[in-house]
Amino acid sequence: MSDRGAFVVVGAGPGLGAAAARRFGHEGHPVGIVARDTANLEKIASGLVAEGITTASAAADLTDGKALASAFDVLRRRLGAVEVVLFSPRPSVEWIKPVLDTAPADLESALALNVVAAAAAVRAVAPDMRRQGSGTLLFTTGGAAVEPHPDRAVSGVAYAAESAYTRMLHDALAEDGVYAAQVTIVGPLGSGARHEPDDVAGELWRLHTARDQPLVILR
Repeated sequence: MSDRGAFVVVGAGPGLGAAAARRFGHEGHPVGIVARDTANLEKIASGLVAEGITTASAAADLTDGKALASAFDVLRRRLGAVEVVLFSPRPSVEWIKPVLDTAPADLESALALNVVAAAAAVRAVAPDMRRQGSGTLLFTTGGAAVEPHPDRAVSGVAYAAESAYTRMLHDALAEDGVYAAQVTIVGPLGSGARHEPDDVAGELWRLHTARDQPLVILR
């Protein structure tokens, strides 16, 4: 196993999740990826392995706390201790609704993915990180975290809640040597878009190594 601990992407997708996995993998971290779509996981994993990155995957519904904890157990057995977690799930496009059309169930689903699942991921790794006196917890959100819009109400509510949770983690874990930080991406993310996945992955790596601030807003 690598001298560096595992980097685990929770909510891995072909864009930012894969880009971050490549960046941390090329920096020497074995990579674990977690998502619900098995076929998507296999595709991402095969690409990482082709680049010489030690990779393991585990399928789980992120909103199922027991399944997510089991996924971390699988990755620990295959990769060793977890050093860095990136929590970066992709929200459902079905949640893009004006605030007056947003139902309680929409908010419940979004909070389950962005906040409750984040807490489950943290509980799966934070005890070990605190005992070791080191570790990094990274989170990404869209621009609605800082620029809420009434036509995309669910994102505004869920991302604001996730931002508050991340900031509290940052303050609560600092004395234990565990670093928590958030990257908020304002505007389009993707190949050829305002924010390139590889560039955002680079900012995540910088945060992990510099450990100098709880929030970065990319505009």
